[in-house]
Amino acid sequence: MRVVILAGGMGTRLQEETTARPKPMVEIGGKPILWHIMKHYDQFRFDDFYIALGYMGDFIKGYFLERYNLSGSLSIDFAKKSIKRTDVEVESWNVNLVETGLSTLTGGRLLRLRRFLSDDTFMLTYGDGVSNVDLSALLDFHRKQGKIATVTAVRPPARFGGLTIEDGIVSCFNEKSVKGEGWINGGFLVFEPAIFDYLASDTDSLEADALSRVAADGQLAAYEHDGFWQCMDTLRDKHYLEQMWQSGSAPWRTWDRDAEIPTLKLRPKAA
Repeated sequence: MRVVILAGGMGTRLQEETTARPKPMVEIGGKPILWHIMKHYDQFRFDDFYIALGYMGDFIKGYFLERYNLSGSLSIDFAKKSIKRTDVEVESWNVNLVETGLSTLTGGRLLRLRRFLSDDTFMLTYGDGVSNVDLSALLDFHRKQGKIATVTAVRPPARFGGLTIEDGIVSCFNEKSVKGEGWINGGFLVFEPAIFDYLASDTDSLEADALSRVAADGQLAAYEHDGFWQCMDTLRDKHYLEQMWQSGSAPWRTWDRDAEIPTLKLRPKAA
């Protein structure tokens, strides 16, 4: 199962961090948020990644090159001109780092990956959000719906308290609710190759152009996720995620728990 991660945006709302690195490389618990996202997919045996690069793409390339070449401990024998690596952190990932343009919009970035994705179902997410969504259940739901696209719908925490007003008088004051009122696109999408029929150029937005037209054609399903979800749009979001990680209560950190890996039902490819 191929997984697209959109990692080319400039992260303008997180400029405290993104002037020095691209947003997917902003760290939570000493690891880039991109690493957290990939570990989540890998838990469900989705480990064939296509990362759409743009802003500071070389920074992301450098991270993976260093992770491959420099992880673990090194023993260097200068006389024998040999290097021995030990305690290497091994991942099963196949990582494809694809340049998709500096100013390309989200739909255009996906369109530039068409040559890799035109023959079967694939998944897609953004490089700045974490969740504990069951990706195996999401894929199964998508296939049962038989639509071109499925979006994971989430209800983010409300940022403000609420007021109930009657005739100019506050009859009820509510603290911030755990969940907001409406469903939003939480990323973690599943697509059929027909999605490319809704994309035309670099200036296409995946959300405003493609998904809105897919929905108008009755071809967009919604997988409702009531569990944890959090994007990292601002420095406040980053600190919030860091606090959860440091406290040992990060809900998205499911890959190193004693939970059984979910069984994945793969659809056989056509001959």
